[in-house]
Amino acid sequence: MEKPYILHMVTAAKNLSPFDVNMAVDAGWTNCVPYTSVESEEVQALVQDAIFSRGPSGVKRTGMFFGGRDMHIAMDMLKICQNSMVPPFEISGFADPSGAFTTAAGMVAKVEKALKEIHNTDFKDKCVLALGGTGPVGMAAALIAAKQGAKVKIMGRQKDNAQRVAELCNEKYGSNMTGIQGEAVNMLDSFLDEVDVVFATAAAGVQVMSAEQVKLASQLKVAADVNAVPPSGIAGVGVMDDCVAIEGSASGAVGIGALAIGNAKYQTQHRLLKAMCTTDKPVYYHFEHAFKMAREFVAEK
Repeated sequence: MEKPYILHMVTAAKNLSPFDVNMAVDAGWTNCVPYTSVESEEVQALVQDAIFSRGPSGVKRTGMFFGGRDMHIAMDMLKICQNSMVPPFEISGFADPSGAFTTAAGMVAKVEKALKEIHNTDFKDKCVLALGGTGPVGMAAALIAAKQGAKVKIMGRQKDNAQRVAELCNEKYGSNMTGIQGEAVNMLDSFLDEVDVVFATAAAGVQVMSAEQVKLASQLKVAADVNAVPPSGIAGVGVMDDCVAIEGSASGAVGIGALAIGNAKYQTQHRLLKAMCTTDKPVYYHFEHAFKMAREFVAEK
């Protein structure tokens, strides 16, 4: 009898996301076991309990998923997981806190395709603003775009916090080469004449870019909004929009809405979870791997 697929789902938060559980089961993980309010120092013991209990064949049907709401904790847990392996007892791991990594990957991949197909360009040297970008989706999107050569600013309510977040991203995940900067979102008007791409990643129901600001963004090419709750995060971008011209844009910018991004996010997370079930060698997925998978998905469309 073949062993079932068991995914141990770990979070530092009080609750595990039902969304992630549903995604895991639909991807082929027949048993999903939650571990909530977990401290980082507890991860090694959990991982090694998992790997030593099933034998070399069983570990191929065993995985670890790291959720929660904190990007840095999830990434730290994934690293601990990887460092806890004792060959040949090795399992795969996947960090996707609040779905942020797969959401950001889907958004950036959609924008990248729009830049290429509509504007015949890419992220290289483009001015990218991540509005409401101090959360996990904004940070991951900023990092992915910066690694593609964009000049990225994370913009939050408070400049000092945005700068702290940007510096931490550069240090922890960019080898101090990504050059992400932090700025207050109320300074948006100062960058309207140079911005090429906008990511709206603020809280649901918060508009971070008005119709007048869209109009004044003289070289805006693509605006992507993950907010599905009215009002839209970017004026003129509807939740169903998929490279739809933004009304009032003087630069011919197109908008990508939450549901178009959400489809790419869904497919990316599904495919990564499924890949964990089928791999012969352990894999450890995070935002960079999510972007690679999202790119593959959007290229099919």
